[in-house]
Amino acid sequence: MAGKGFKEVYNLKGGIAHWQGLETTGPYDIGMSIVTGKETPQEIIALAYGMEHGLGELYLAMAEILDDSDVVNLFTQLADMEELHKDKLFDLYLAIDPKKSDRQIFEKHTLSDIMEGGFTTGEFLEKNKNIMKNVTDVLNIAMMIETRSLDLYLRYAQKVEDENSKTMLYDIAEEEKVHLHALGQLMDAKIQ
Repeated sequence: MAGKGFKEVYNLKGGIAHWQGLETTGPYDIGMSIVTGKETPQEIIALAYGMEHGLGELYLAMAEILDDSDVVNLFTQLADMEELHKDKLFDLYLAIDPKKSDRQIFEKHTLSDIMEGGFTTGEFLEKNKNIMKNVTDVLNIAMMIETRSLDLYLRYAQKVEDENSKTMLYDIAEEEKVHLHALGQLMDAKIQ
């Protein structure tokens, strides 16, 4: 595929032999209406910050509705990861515009109910509440969300015109790969 010009090619652990026939559902363009293509780097950071916040809130909400201490601990860790990602994004924002150093004012203009992946927290909880019963299922859900986030940031990067915004979105996508790697390691540890 890379030889045919595809820019984003990944080698999935286990390859096609580990595919279990699952298919993605939902419209391909979900979440794409958020980006027009004309966003500045500051606007991209604000968008990403808001979505990171939304996902952290989802992880905390899921931790509250589950009784399994392993799952609760896992979601608390994932929410903490999202907070760290928000810290990185705010630092990046300050590097662009150091005059706007008041984080509360920044958050007042960036937080929304849209989380990574383009879903609202409530929509996602309602749709998936019946499949959050054990640690493996929960990890699969978290990996699905983080994969969706990676895909969305990469598609945003293709849509924006400003080169700095494009670079920033690719950098955020790289962070999502780090999250996915951490989740994959947790999954490996739980399966063995």
